Amino acid sequence: MSTVYDFTVKDRQGNDISLKDYEGKVLLIVNTATGCGFTPHYDPLEAMYKELKDKGFEILDFPCNQFANQAPGSDEKINEFCTAKFGTDFPRFAKVDVNGDTAIPLFAYLATEKPFTGFGKGLKVAALKTFADANNKKYGDKAYIKWNFTKFLVDRKGNVIARFEPTVDMEEVKKAVIEAL
Repeated sequence: MSTVYDFTVKDRQGNDISLKDYEGKVLLIVNTATGCGFTPHYDPLEAMYKELKDKGFEILDFPCNQFANQAPGSDEKINEFCTAKFGTDFPRFAKVDVNGDTAIPLFAYLATEKPFTGFGKGLKVAALKTFADANNKKYGDKAYIKWNFTKFLVDRKGNVIARFEPTVDMEEVKKAVIEAL
């Protein structure tokens, strides 16, 4: 497979959705959780979506419960929470696994295209690294994603052009999205 357009994912109702449907758009693909310390990222994500969607930008939200059981609800409960608490309007897909043998192929591909290079520096980062390392030991070399709210930026041709760990400032993410547009 050569671009994200080669993948099919499931929507919240279990229907197959081809990512080819998003061809020609700049995509930010995110694994999320409703009970994570990074859950407030939904606010700047939604603000960015509202501001840039008419310019050809989409956020694709994939809830994941593989990180400290931080997205335990059903697809519908997760969607209700996100729309009620954060007013999110961008596409949210079925809950997925992003690591291990049960990881959906899309996330294995994204992480292969842009591998993990670190969380950055600081006390918060050191604490997160400890949790992430302990969590990801069970996935071995298939620990593609290190924590919730990892973001992959995809250009209009379907190429993965950047990876942002959850510790990256959302203004930096927005700047990269604007450049890609």
